[in-house]
Amino acid sequence: MPSPDEPRLALDPIDAARENWARHGWSSAVDGMGAVTSIMRVQQIVLSEVERVLKPFGLTFARYEVLMLLHFTRTGALPVGKVGERLQVHPASVTNAVSRLEEDGLVERSPNPADGRSVMATITDEGRRRAVAATDQLNELVFAAWPLDHDDSADLYAHLKQVRRAFRDFA
Repeated sequence: MPSPDEPRLALDPIDAARENWARHGWSSAVDGMGAVTSIMRVQQIVLSEVERVLKPFGLTFARYEVLMLLHFTRTGALPVGKVGERLQVHPASVTNAVSRLEEDGLVERSPNPADGRSVMATITDEGRRRAVAATDQLNELVFAAWPLDHDDSADLYAHLKQVRRAFRDFA
């Protein structure tokens, strides 16, 4: 997680925003605004930390996700469109990520034998090695170092899953 030498703000700006919301008569939205703003800030912090850990592997989080999805498949291959569906990202973003992974020798693209109109992405042996090595570092430096204990992490996961379901992220 963040280095102890990094400068920290003396006051929480989201607390200040909550006070401003209340002072301006938006009391019914204070908790929601605080939660949404906190989620957005935590996302920035966590993504920054994940990207820092992945950088020595020549990966971004988007490319790492593609590698891990392919790594977990039975054959190590999926149609590029299916990769986008499973990762819930725009087709152009998946195409870009797969292209960069291909340039780095971590993924190979080929025509889909089941459907000549689509393209398959297949993880290479080097892609698997790099994905596993990156995962070892993420597990050690980010996931296992998460600042909440098991019960709090499980509760947070359940609450965020409830929010995701409410926004129709999944059935």
